Amino acid sequence: MNITIQNQTIACNVQYSKRKKVSIQLDPNGLLTVKAPNGTPEDAIIRLVEQHSEWVLDNLRRLSSRQPAPEARTYEDFGTFMYLGREHKLEELIETTDADEDMLRNRLKKFYFSSCKKVINQRIAAYQQQLKVKPKSIDIVESTTKWGSCSFDKKLTFNYRLAMAPVEVIDYVIVHELCHLLHMNHDRSFWRKVGGIMPDYKEKEEYLARYGRYMTL
Repeated sequence: MNITIQNQTIACNVQYSKRKKVSIQLDPNGLLTVKAPNGTPEDAIIRLVEQHSEWVLDNLRRLSSRQPAPEARTYEDFGTFMYLGREHKLEELIETTDADEDMLRNRLKKFYFSSCKKVINQRIAAYQQQLKVKPKSIDIVESTTKWGSCSFDKKLTFNYRLAMAPVEVIDYVIVHELCHLLHMNHDRSFWRKVGGIMPDYKEKEEYLARYGRYMTL
């Protein structure tokens, strides 16, 4: 779940269980986790995070100051880029001859867009059949806040940067958005459906929360 507080979008990992109270915590890597009783409405979780917004933002700033910022990408010979969870030399992904840095960046973005579309189309078919759903359309987009989305008219979008993630993480985002075709909010029924297809989905959420900031051009 992404929650926006004071114009800052924060990835929040929500864990439902038989507990009686809602708790909020932030791990050393900056992953925000809310533990809530089964059936807690999504808006109640959002309100809780908003009520603790100063604490959350102060701690995120403190953690950010301790962690090195992602290194600026280099397009020289020794630069490497993620593709499906593995580091690759630039020339392994795109044509690099007779191109300056801007051209290389544009070529690489086009590569990620086309690769993401190809992988999504290949991986989504089996999950559509398993869930017995069919989206109206599937598009690859550029986004700084979402890995995927599902509109009320059943149109799915996926962030092109997913091409940098391991296939199993891409699968999680696919399953997440397909389950929204059945449950538009993040209620208990939604997470039960996600967990029924992918029991270890929380590990995939944590991967994106921790390493998404490094999946850049």
